[in-house]
Amino acid sequence: MIVTKYCSPKSTKKLALAGVLCAVAIVGSMFSFPVFGSKCAPVQHMVNVLCAVFLGPWYGLGAAFAASLLRNLLGLGSLLAFPGSMCGALLCGLAWKKSKNLWLTLAAEVFGTGIIGGLLSYPIAVAFMGVDAGTVAFYAYVVPFLVSTVGGSILAGALVFALQRSGALGTMRGALEH
Repeated sequence: MIVTKYCSPKSTKKLALAGVLCAVAIVGSMFSFPVFGSKCAPVQHMVNVLCAVFLGPWYGLGAAFAASLLRNLLGLGSLLAFPGSMCGALLCGLAWKKSKNLWLTLAAEVFGTGIIGGLLSYPIAVAFMGVDAGTVAFYAYVVPFLVSTVGGSILAGALVFALQRSGALGTMRGALEH
């Protein structure tokens, strides 16, 4: 089979899970709410943490990009989805990879999305969304991004903590490695 010639079963499983989590983020974005001009979608941030724990930083970054692109194409998100979700996904993925510490991973998601993504959204809003630079402070997107990512991180933390306590997290991660 061509797929197995170029892809290991392990990478095929990871790619399939990334696709499923991307779909969860897209469907979950239907449950968004507006805060100061941005659409807050906490499910995306939950997915970022789940990608970090199960797939690592690069699959998480790819899933965040794909979800942001598809959300924009479907009219479920804004251009601000790119810096927010991608910064959070990469940072929390790197935090999990280096530490395997859930609290650090959640904090990295909040910092990556809320602070870094929020600050990077300002030039995107000014350049591509017609926002007048004089009317919006450079940190204007930090608060709505923090609201969204804290909610999603709480959801992810509760889910991953429950999986850790039950022993299912290790089993699920092991299934991806074989």
